[in-house]
Amino acid sequence: MREAVKSPENTVVEAAAERLDRARRTGVPCAPVRDLLPAGDLDAAYAVQSLLTERRLTGGRRITGWKVGLTSPAVQRQLGVDTPDFGALFDDTAVPDGAELPWGAVLQPKAEAEVALVLEQDLGHERHTVADVIRATAFALPAVEVVGSRIRDWDITAVDTIADNASSGAYVLGTRPVLLRDVDLRTAGMALERRGEPVSTGAGVACLGHPLHAAVWLADTLVRLGRPLRAGDTVLTGALGPMTAVAPGDVLEARIDGLGSVRAAFGRATGEGDPR
Repeated sequence: MREAVKSPENTVVEAAAERLDRARRTGVPCAPVRDLLPAGDLDAAYAVQSLLTERRLTGGRRITGWKVGLTSPAVQRQLGVDTPDFGALFDDTAVPDGAELPWGAVLQPKAEAEVALVLEQDLGHERHTVADVIRATAFALPAVEVVGSRIRDWDITAVDTIADNASSGAYVLGTRPVLLRDVDLRTAGMALERRGEPVSTGAGVACLGHPLHAAVWLADTLVRLGRPLRAGDTVLTGALGPMTAVAPGDVLEARIDGLGSVRAAFGRATGEGDPR
């Protein structure tokens, strides 16, 4: 039987996916993938992300939710886009509050504080409202997202970060659930501290004007792509302030008004980690 001929588009998507996957497996950052994909083609970048996601699922991983990125207008301008992006969260990237994340588990890690929503209902409408998201949300938690780039020196464009699962690395959730009726997420102030010293500050309004707006965007986008948000999913709604670089041995604590605090602890550099 003759083998199916791969289209040029499939070939470049697979080449980009292989470059990023090799970096994840080996722990050695790679060159950007934008040279392999059509210039500025976000659909091609998402095709790479989807292929890598399917590989993770085939390998036994489980999707635990989704993250929204590029929620800051300044970062969007920097990367030449006018829309957020998204990536998948996996079971092996969830880290308990205060537990040590081995150094090397996330390549070139940085941290940002976010509001996490945990859903108790599916969000499968073609177009969602804020009320739909509120109704579907069981509770909110403070979160630290450890972003990481498989691409050397964070030399990224929007195409690169989307292909690289929106630069997702790991995430840490707080443990005290808060009902949405008990917190004003728009005005909630955030401070991310290292040894008691603030390294990033912000508020809910910095995330697309309100973290729930980011969740609405994600819900609509995933429905269009045939992967709607489901009950039990965790949604990281986007950074409330600038991301900060981290070093081996760091312990960062994020405090979000009305939600409490959460800690991300990083191990010492003792050799090769478990690249993600």
